[in-house]
Amino acid sequence: MIEQEQDEKKQLLHSLRFPFLFMVIIWLVWFVEFMLDLDFATWGLFPRKWSGLRGILTAPLIHADIRHLVDNSIPLFTLMAAIFYFYRPLALRIFCLTYIMAGLWVWVGGREAYHIGASGLIYGFASFLFLSGILRNHIPLMAISLLVVFLYGSLVWGIFPLEEQISWESHLLGAVAGLILAIHYRSYGPQRKPYSWELDDDDTAPKDEEPEEKNSSDIHPWQSPEK
Repeated sequence: MIEQEQDEKKQLLHSLRFPFLFMVIIWLVWFVEFMLDLDFATWGLFPRKWSGLRGILTAPLIHADIRHLVDNSIPLFTLMAAIFYFYRPLALRIFCLTYIMAGLWVWVGGREAYHIGASGLIYGFASFLFLSGILRNHIPLMAISLLVVFLYGSLVWGIFPLEEQISWESHLLGAVAGLILAIHYRSYGPQRKPYSWELDDDDTAPKDEEPEEKNSSDIHPWQSPEK
């Protein structure tokens, strides 16, 4: 029992490392901009300009002001931590693909203006967690889906062009990226264990004949997990 609790604590701490590091980078970028009185907005994503391609990588790190940064920080850290905790074998892949897919699509189809901020990632992670829990029909993951709806359900209004100063394209395309990834990876990572009445006689076997399960920690983030 004690060992199990220690393992859970280690897994929790491990799941917080990458989100914490990413948040440090975002805050460091704003701190440098503020202390040196610089404006990094021109390093944002500008659609359909070759110079704007760099914004695919840099735009999520840049925020207009401290309020913009604070508003994004809490949901971004929370959603990232949830993905790295519940979907550890897939977490880094989901992060990178959401990052690139959302940015590239905004570059192709967004308005001609500088798009900055990590809100596209927030929408991508929220939509992934929501749909992935439902598709897997796994009670703990479905609980996360409901929690996302409860905490961030109002985000849905951000995908509509209601305010000119808000990059609704980043919100919409980030959400689409998360939905696509949830569907594509629905058979990978954590799955609901079948109940006894769902198994045929041929599917049951004594414990000593069951194959040893592969530890998810042995799976490299870029290695395709076994179904």
